[in-house]
Amino acid sequence: MATTTAAATEAFPDLDSLIDRKLILKWLYWGLFWLMFTPSIGVTISGLFNYPDYLGTSEYLTFGRLRPMHVNGVIFGAFSTLFIGLCYYLLPRLCGVPIWKGHWGHWLVWVWNLGLIAGMGSLLLGYNQGLEAGEFPLLIDAIIFVVVTTITVQFLVTIAQRLEPQLYVAVWYLIGAFVWTVLNLVLGSFILPYAITGINSAAFHGLFIHYIVGLWITPAGYVLIYYFLPASVQNPVYSHKLSLVGFWSLAVFYPFVGIHHYLYSPIADWAETLSIITSMLLIVPVWTVLQNFFGTMIGRWHTFGQNLTAKFMIMGSLMYLVGCFQGSTEALRSIQQPTHFSDFVISHSHLTVFGTFVVWAIGATIYVLPRLVNRPIWSFKLGNWSFWLITFGISLMGLDLTLAGLQQGYMLMAGVEWLDSLVAIRPYWLVRTVAGISMDIGMSLLVYNLMRTVLSAEQPGLVPERSAGGAAVGVAT
Repeated sequence: MATTTAAATEAFPDLDSLIDRKLILKWLYWGLFWLMFTPSIGVTISGLFNYPDYLGTSEYLTFGRLRPMHVNGVIFGAFSTLFIGLCYYLLPRLCGVPIWKGHWGHWLVWVWNLGLIAGMGSLLLGYNQGLEAGEFPLLIDAIIFVVVTTITVQFLVTIAQRLEPQLYVAVWYLIGAFVWTVLNLVLGSFILPYAITGINSAAFHGLFIHYIVGLWITPAGYVLIYYFLPASVQNPVYSHKLSLVGFWSLAVFYPFVGIHHYLYSPIADWAETLSIITSMLLIVPVWTVLQNFFGTMIGRWHTFGQNLTAKFMIMGSLMYLVGCFQGSTEALRSIQQPTHFSDFVISHSHLTVFGTFVVWAIGATIYVLPRLVNRPIWSFKLGNWSFWLITFGISLMGLDLTLAGLQQGYMLMAGVEWLDSLVAIRPYWLVRTVAGISMDIGMSLLVYNLMRTVLSAEQPGLVPERSAGGAAVGVAT
């Protein structure tokens, strides 16, 4: 193994020469903008639950206009923009070659982000297709589809031209994330809104939105942590075999999960039962990847306190454990009775989408951006404050909404009027707003810290980093 790693390292060119720093920075700057802007919309509208009139009576500030901006902005703006930029960083380092047609990326970053701005404007004006996570009008859907498809081609050709013979696990997940998402966008953008109606529309929408979470955000998040956790702690990934078990179990089980929120509906019983079974089987990829992440930290826990990237990665892994436990158990018919259409589901979505995957993207950005500008992070202390404010906020929100959802669910099962159940959980909504404010302050400090890093006095030389043949690609089994 040592001989193979040494040979691979010698065969690779200088890894810093393979990346386009300006391109990556453009994607990361836009991603940090969306990270500041779109979660703040969520905090803004959460206040409406306790103070319904505080935004006034403008139609542009209603929940129905702002909530789709929050959801789509976090998914496609904050997470996806950061992820794509980070892929432009890590893929050349894992393949040993520059990104194919890399100059396209300088156009794609503007098409992508100007398209998102137009999409946000259209949602604000009330142009909405009425499908959660698929609210953008057709033109914006087309822009997203073209950009994702073009980047997919770029990355697949780059992988085909690689110098490294072995596909590191992050590359497996990168291929899966982009190829699956191109296919899913065809379903959700061009077929579902126009050709599927009635109960079948609900069923296929359940599949579409879960494919965004499970076949885009999840494998994309795995790309980030499988590269940046080993790189940041300078330790090989714990087990390549476990990583492949996680990949193939995700690929086999997740496509059937999406209907598990529609139990007790007119959707066919066999489809509901299949979604329950596969939801429980998702324990396999979740536990295998978590074993890999925590195993990678063996012998490196003593460095944890001073390693911001590792702290975000491990915190996100803990949120993933809790969030996926919620997701699997709420698919059971007996558990879904008190959790269906309650804040329990909102707790689950925030713990996974934000608490796990956005947090992993934040950790990876903290690793990459200082290296791109050849400067240490401006303030570790400020970065630590960001970490704890975000951790406190998402932990409080997850716990709070779980309790709110269970209380409301059991009240409804006991025959309480729906409006009375809302009155009972209003205190939980106030706590959720406080939690969101904590998260927003943490992210604002983070963005400020990274911007000061970019603007700080230049430090000579590159920040030391091990090659792709070392911490990022080395394997222990």
